[in-house]
Amino acid sequence: MAIEFTKYHGLGNDFILIDNRSSSLPVLTPEQAIKLCDRHFGIGADGVIFALPGENGTDYTMRIFNSDGSEPEMCGNGIRCLAGFLADLEGLGTWGDEGDKENNPCPITYRIHTLAGVITPQLISDGQVKVDMGLPRLLAGEIPTTLAPDEEKVISLPLEVAGQTWDVTCVSMGNPHCITFVEDVAAIELETIGPKFEHHPVFPQRINTEFIQVVRRDYLKMRVWERGAGITLACGTGACASLVAGVLTGKCDRIATIELPGGPLQIEWSKVDQRVYMTGPAERVFTGKL
Repeated sequence: MAIEFTKYHGLGNDFILIDNRSSSLPVLTPEQAIKLCDRHFGIGADGVIFALPGENGTDYTMRIFNSDGSEPEMCGNGIRCLAGFLADLEGLGTWGDEGDKENNPCPITYRIHTLAGVITPQLISDGQVKVDMGLPRLLAGEIPTTLAPDEEKVISLPLEVAGQTWDVTCVSMGNPHCITFVEDVAAIELETIGPKFEHHPVFPQRINTEFIQVVRRDYLKMRVWERGAGITLACGTGACASLVAGVLTGKCDRIATIELPGGPLQIEWSKVDQRVYMTGPAERVFTGKL
């Protein structure tokens, strides 16, 4: 049976999107996802995202398999791509067209069930997607990590990795993140140090790791090693977690641009409702059949 797919990317963090609305289970196995994500022998992607029927009153459900076959709780760039894909499926593919506001009013909002809870992306009229990422989780037991007792926060604590002591702050955006601030992100040997953070014993469910350079209080540079995907050009949840970590450590403002290798994201940790909001692009690349 042929399976149609659409390739999307959010700042270079790329995904294979599959219409899975006829079933509550993904139509592909993790092993099949690994093959499709292979950039030499498959389509090539950081993960496969499935658009499933909604649960508990939501519009849709999101499931994702990483390029190594693991399943993360959530993906910030991925959910923006999913929102664009859903607009395509619903015949709203011109949602980013400023000239079509009369026939295709924006914004379009979806309530998406994920393993990290209900996430609400909103497609806005300039082709960007704004996502209510929810409340950051700050307690060690919520990350999870053994760096501190479960009911304490992990802010600027020492962690030894590869013979070096790093000052780290941990945040969960429904998935776990370890953030460390450095003088120069370009100097980090990400392919060497990233796996050592990911598999460090203090992180029982492994970890996404963000290396952050503060250029200004409203402008940060970021490189990321993603759990289950390795080096990627962007990580939406990581950008959100990094801004939260910057606020907690007094290094940045509550609204800032996070510059990733694939481009910028606008992140806000609202002082009013304490929720984190992410705004960035989702771009369709091509469609095909498996």
